[in-house]
Amino acid sequence: MSRAALLVLADGRFPAGGHAHSGGVEPAVRAGRIRGAEELAEFCRGRLHTTGRTAAALAAAAARGLDPLALDEAADARTPSPALRTTARKLGRQLMRAARATWPGPELDTLAAARPRGAHQPVVLGLAARSAGLTPEDAAYCAGYEAVSGPATAAVRLLGLDPFEATAVLARLAPELDEAATRAAEAAARAATDGLEALPAASAPMLDITAEEHAAWPVRLFAS
Repeated sequence: MSRAALLVLADGRFPAGGHAHSGGVEPAVRAGRIRGAEELAEFCRGRLHTTGRTAAALAAAAARGLDPLALDEAADARTPSPALRTTARKLGRQLMRAARATWPGPELDTLAAARPRGAHQPVVLGLAARSAGLTPEDAAYCAGYEAVSGPATAAVRLLGLDPFEATAVLARLAPELDEAATRAAEAAARAATDGLEALPAASAPMLDITAEEHAAWPVRLFAS
């Protein structure tokens, strides 16, 4: 196993398309719910423990070798917003292209053929981690980190927030990210024996609502 592969997969410069998405920060900024580092920290914490937790478990399950098509259906059921389902599949399609070029493997090829319009991004992320020789917990770390790093980067662009402050927000969340990744990997292990119902289905209704509103904006900086 190459630990360096984990750094490549989690790197924001990996060409997976995430830079074009705010993770819900753009509508939160417009509504005045995020005005600075303090509100950003609370937003990221909430995202980590809801949608981030769910995505991390799905990624860990895919990295463990559970059926990716069943996981894709489970991801669909855990994403009530049509706009967010569309976004997840677009990001999954882009990540699939990057992963197949970087760590080609038959499991990625099979999923790409079965879901030509894109599988959910966490499922593709887990398979990419598996193809790279990473562990389910590594995949969970990647998904959890994406859940908070994307919003933090978006806040810098939207608010002109000091990048040092945004990075400090992520650093202070590190212990919670550690715990979330461990629990996600444990849930994936249970799902291998008890079924996909063992995976978390934590939700964030405000993110769902604002995603639908954001998708209807005629002018926006981020795709989602």
